[in-house]
Amino acid sequence: MTTAASEMPSFLVERMANVRRRRQDRRGMEGGILKSRIVTWEPSEEFIRNSHVINTPLQTMYIMADLGPYGKLGYKKYEHVLCTLKVDSNGVITVKPDFTGSRGPYRIETDGEKQELWKYTIDSVSSLAQPEEEEREQRALRDLYGRHKEYLNSLVGTDFETTVPGALRLFVNGEVVSAQGYEFDNLYVHFFVELPTTSWSSPAFQQLSGITQTCATKSLGTDNVAYFSYPFTFEASFLHEDESAGALPAWPVLYCEVLSLDFWQRYRVEGYGAVVLPATPGSHTLTVPTWRPLELGPAAELRRFFIGGSLELEDLSYVRIPGTFKGERLSRFGLRTETTGSVTFRLHCLQQSRAFMESSSLRKRMRSVLDRLEGFSQQSSIHNVLEAFRRARRRMQEARESLPQDLVSPSGTMVS
Repeated sequence: MTTAASEMPSFLVERMANVRRRRQDRRGMEGGILKSRIVTWEPSEEFIRNSHVINTPLQTMYIMADLGPYGKLGYKKYEHVLCTLKVDSNGVITVKPDFTGSRGPYRIETDGEKQELWKYTIDSVSSLAQPEEEEREQRALRDLYGRHKEYLNSLVGTDFETTVPGALRLFVNGEVVSAQGYEFDNLYVHFFVELPTTSWSSPAFQQLSGITQTCATKSLGTDNVAYFSYPFTFEASFLHEDESAGALPAWPVLYCEVLSLDFWQRYRVEGYGAVVLPATPGSHTLTVPTWRPLELGPAAELRRFFIGGSLELEDLSYVRIPGTFKGERLSRFGLRTETTGSVTFRLHCLQQSRAFMESSSLRKRMRSVLDRLEGFSQQSSIHNVLEAFRRARRRMQEARESLPQDLVSPSGTMVS
């Protein structure tokens, strides 16, 4: 049994029309997503040029020729563009291709019943520009690029945050690239950065840890590799305060823990690793070897395979010497481990410090940025000593002036 649209209630007709409209909109959106080109893998020269010039309104004119055979004029396939003229809002005319000049004519080869070769030239027959017009054109170009420079400066801003003397700011843009050589599939990595307890700090909002997505492995040679491509970033500051000669500044450490997850949501520890962050700025690719605690006997491995779970470190910093350790020797006697796979990190390190503003001759005498920071600290100490000496000398002069003149005069004589 069917009902005509005229016999249906008005609210039901309107609701059906809205549903049909939403379906059409969704279909159009999906089509737009599939047809849109998010990434241009092979950009043309014109695309690169148009993507990097100043965006100004343009008017375009095409000079075309219909090279079709006799009796077949007016077909689009026989039309060819001879020259393109573009005029922007500043009065600048762009001709493409360029005027022929001393070069040979341009060539067009047609495909059809018989192959034809056409040659043409593009010449400028306008009168030469007067000096006043050339000067006006140069002034317009300078004004155009000056406005564009001001626009770029407004985007960047004038405020630039600098560090205090003797301080170093470290920026790291990193990526967890891959993990390879592990026993089980569906891997994910838990990582964090440990800052030394002395002289290092980070902003309160800064997050120094992260967890990647779970990634299935693929065979690459003899290893199973999981590619994460997981980005992370953090910022830390170092202030050189320790003046003792034997004190060596500690550097941040990157810890990682690799785990696997199976179909029944059971996880296993696949390995622990750690690496000291590079002390030099630039791009670095680090491969961190990992290990995991091992239990004796087949029962532990059977439990790990069928039930999941294994020995875990209560403190991940135990991979190296923990920062909270205060003793002289750290003993790992009795801890059995097994070498597992490795994790690859890609780090882009940036450093900011006033020490980099020193002259090139002074920079050559400094072996590293830490030497520069130490030099700043020594300069600060010398300045404090000189300032204390000036204050003491000033107090001594004031005390001398307050004494009677006969007591401080060297020519005074004693009368018996």
